[in-house]
Amino acid sequence: MDIEILHKPDSAIAQITLAAQEELVAQAGAMIAMSGTINASTTLRQGKGGGIMGGLKRMLAQESLFLSVFRSPTDGGEVFLAPKLMGDLIVYPMEGEELVVQAGSYLANDSNVDIDLGFEGFKSFFSGEAIFWLRITGYGPVLLTSFGGIYEIPVDGEYIVDTGHIVAFERSLDFSINKAGDSWLGAWLGGEGLICHFRGKGKVYCQTHNNTAFGSLVGSQLPPR
Repeated sequence: MDIEILHKPDSAIAQITLAAQEELVAQAGAMIAMSGTINASTTLRQGKGGGIMGGLKRMLAQESLFLSVFRSPTDGGEVFLAPKLMGDLIVYPMEGEELVVQAGSYLANDSNVDIDLGFEGFKSFFSGEAIFWLRITGYGPVLLTSFGGIYEIPVDGEYIVDTGHIVAFERSLDFSINKAGDSWLGAWLGGEGLICHFRGKGKVYCQTHNNTAFGSLVGSQLPPR
């Protein structure tokens, strides 16, 4: 499987070239074009998160109930994928470790990668973002998407990230949710809200824009129904 990211960083799309009998699994509705020889189907399954329960669990994480599967009968079949929001894409190579992905940031993966729902506890709930995050394991490439540009932060010790800007992080990192300032009033007045305090060694992937804040800003300008 060969993946090339085009039109980075604000309007990224992924061009995936498949070998014979190779499978690509993606969020339903992510395909924008493909070779005429590609066999496409819809499924509820995907590794540990398979079946109807897996689909319902993905819905709790604000993902689609269904997944699309693309299989190429011959070498060289192409599939083009794009996220719903304008932003960036990266390829994360899974090598047996665990990756925690924020709701809405998963786009696609090799069929040898497992997707399951992870409950990160009430510390995630109080972040104002998703209480359920996706836990990804296995071997092969995973496509992650962001709202705006996406960038990698190597952590060795401690690092702080605004909760609305987290795309994914390696499970070798521990985290806690804290207020941004010395007091709750100061955090609220400063407009920073809550932050995620990472500890350990691993990588965090962040997005330049906060889709929740953007939605609130745009929604407030729309006329009432």
